[in-house]
Amino acid sequence: MTATIRLVQGDITRQRADAIVNAANSSLLGGGGVDGAIHRRGGPAILEECRALRATRYVKGLPTGQAVVTTAGDLDARWVIHTVGPVWSATEDRSHLLASCYRESLRVADELGARTVAFPAISTGVYRWPLPDAARIAMSTARATDTRVEEIRFVLFDAAAHAAFAAFAAGTGEGLTDAR
Repeated sequence: MTATIRLVQGDITRQRADAIVNAANSSLLGGGGVDGAIHRRGGPAILEECRALRATRYVKGLPTGQAVVTTAGDLDARWVIHTVGPVWSATEDRSHLLASCYRESLRVADELGARTVAFPAISTGVYRWPLPDAARIAMSTARATDTRVEEIRFVLFDAAAHAAFAAFAAGTGEGLTDAR
């Protein structure tokens, strides 16, 4: 089954979905950008589960490109899937790590039975991944990943991110629904 891909400009913490993906840092303990917003809006239950993960499975932190799940706390979702994106580098190709964030998040979503998953534009904030390339990697990986997820929603915080994802989709002829 091929997932429907949708683009939404807005705040990921306001999305109603089975799972919301968090562009986390490896500590899993909150931070800035999407990570901080999800922790703030989701409330203390998310941080509590992240602390438990750090104390057991991920003592050294969640490795880049991997994904793990917690409750969604007060968010309008069942789960938060945390994934750590790579920092962009002009001298080292780390695109396989960014693609892994999307693949691993969809793998976790499948294990959970999630039908709708909302993704941010991973690594495009403080990790400086250029938006056009991030859009290419995100959308190509989502389209190529074998998943039972029915809807993959890219929730893009601003007009520039939305435009980059829409331009990639238009350039490839990928079918998607723009749900502004």
